[in-house]
Amino acid sequence: MRYVCQICGYVYDEPREKSPFAALPEDWKCPLCGAAKSQFRPDSPSAAPAVKTAPADIPELKKLTAGQMAAVCSNLARGCEKQYMTAEAGLFRELADWFTAVTPPVEDADARTVSRLLSEDIENYPSVRAAADDDGDGGAARVCVWGEKVSRMLSSLMSRYETEGEKMLEGQEVWLCTVCGFVYIGKEPPELCPVCKVPSWKFEKIEGRDGQ
Repeated sequence: MRYVCQICGYVYDEPREKSPFAALPEDWKCPLCGAAKSQFRPDSPSAAPAVKTAPADIPELKKLTAGQMAAVCSNLARGCEKQYMTAEAGLFRELADWFTAVTPPVEDADARTVSRLLSEDIENYPSVRAAADDDGDGGAARVCVWGEKVSRMLSSLMSRYETEGEKMLEGQEVWLCTVCGFVYIGKEPPELCPVCKVPSWKFEKIEGRDGQ
């Protein structure tokens, strides 16, 4: 029998662990995210949640642009990497690269427009978080918490950029947390990510167009 963490997706495989899940102490926690034992569910068809009827006021689904599909596939690739699904991650990266290649240039991608879009995202997080909480979806709620913090940081950086321009990057590097997306400006990455608390080696340096 397999049990899946509802927060991070970690799988407790009884045959592999050579110990039944029920025998674990009640204070046992997920080795990946620290979630309580109560956050695990049996990985079986019989344990699948009942399908909910969509509310009458659900907004009409919209077709995603190529750029949006590139972002979705890129995020799915990272998700697969965290679950050690190497082959699936590679396929999603291929899709992300393809959608990126066919994405037309954005003509109005100036700092002010980006700041406005970030502000709109920040305003929408409370309602999305409320929906996640109402549904008891701890994973989605955590994404909302991280997403809002990351968006607020990006908004702050854009405000600085509108004031300082390229000068704010002189002698500095741009670092990206590969777990939550937090962006940090500095000569070295922070020891711990301020948002998701992962160590500095989880950060990647973002290179400019010319490799600098």
